[in-house]
Amino acid sequence: MENIFEKLSAEQKEELERQFSIYAGGVEEIIPSIELKQKLARSILTDKPLKIKLGLDPSAPDVHIGHTVVLNKLKQFQENGHIIQLIIGDFTGKIGDPTGKTAARKQLTDEEVKHNAMTYFEQFGKVLDMSKVELHYNSKWLKELKLEDIIHLAASITVARLLERNDFSNRLAEGKPISLHEFFYPLMQGYDSVMLESDVELGGTDQHFNVLMGRHLQDHFGKEKQVVILLPLLEGLDGVEKMSKSKHNYIGIDEKPHEMYGKTMSIPDDLMIKYFELVTDLTVEEKETVKQDLLNGTLHPRDAKMLLAKTIVAMYHGNEAAAEAEKHFTSVFQNGGMPDEIPVVVVDFDGEVLVIDLLVELELLRSKGEARKMILNGGVKIDGEKIKDIHQNLIVVEGMVIQVGKRKFVKLLRKEG
Repeated sequence: MENIFEKLSAEQKEELERQFSIYAGGVEEIIPSIELKQKLARSILTDKPLKIKLGLDPSAPDVHIGHTVVLNKLKQFQENGHIIQLIIGDFTGKIGDPTGKTAARKQLTDEEVKHNAMTYFEQFGKVLDMSKVELHYNSKWLKELKLEDIIHLAASITVARLLERNDFSNRLAEGKPISLHEFFYPLMQGYDSVMLESDVELGGTDQHFNVLMGRHLQDHFGKEKQVVILLPLLEGLDGVEKMSKSKHNYIGIDEKPHEMYGKTMSIPDDLMIKYFELVTDLTVEEKETVKQDLLNGTLHPRDAKMLLAKTIVAMYHGNEAAAEAEKHFTSVFQNGGMPDEIPVVVVDFDGEVLVIDLLVELELLRSKGEARKMILNGGVKIDGEKIKDIHQNLIVVEGMVIQVGKRKFVKLLRKEG
């Protein structure tokens, strides 16, 4: 590209720096950052928006706030007038992204892809203005490829390059099978960028190989290369593993305000700044203020976490629900009170029942082992009294309230007759 920066007025240069600072916030890497600045400068000069791509294989339709890290970045581009290209991998989804997998993924049916895609649209609308989003299904162009086209596509990359991926090289070293069709996944994802002439592609750090393939193939086909923005993966409530429903360490964007608030309050203190940076809609200046106040001790971690919880709830349920969730948390968890509304469970126990058996029967804990551990850690209360003996028996009394951990409450009623 020519030295496009010299053509910018002082006001346009200021706008360029403003936008770049927003897009660079909270990202792991921009490849390469100078090209993003060049693309932004051209966009400002010509008043032509950039095309920002996110590819999705709809294999897991439930969205949690870990997914919103990339959605929030898309929203920043959208708020500055750029075009969001959401690519639904109805073709690639039938193969399955091999990233991070130790075996080939189950291939999805047309019905599964369509159902999951619709669920994505509904949930993404909580972050993005979907009326201004371009939706593409990559079967539109991938189905049209002839064998000659596929061979030409495959000729653009070596097997050695594909085996640089850790998931492939690890499986090869362990003697685990790699199906030939899995090699085509990154090629087809990259071909999406060729067809849509994307300017920027977003992805998590685990998508490094896949999104760079788009840049490689655009160059191969004589197109201008896209810039790649890699975003960090968000640790879950345990502070260790990546947020995932399967690991039970997630905050779902469809969860009730009280549950969302309470879960946020349970994240480790050392993750707060990262959560503020990646999953809230606070301004760059507001995030920096929170960070500095935490670091210099003028903001107490508890107060920061309450601000984080209230902000997240407000984003998905509104300010009124966020204020109510905060009031509920303060009443129940800080002041030792009881929730105003406690789920009621009708039980039919005769005589005494072992506390551990009751906790599992009511599905408050998944196993007797978890129940023993929770009791020994002081996490089980009956009518406000802490249970200390794992061998304790109970006689179920009408209206008895069982509390497990900080957020689980049930009120027991005896079955009539």
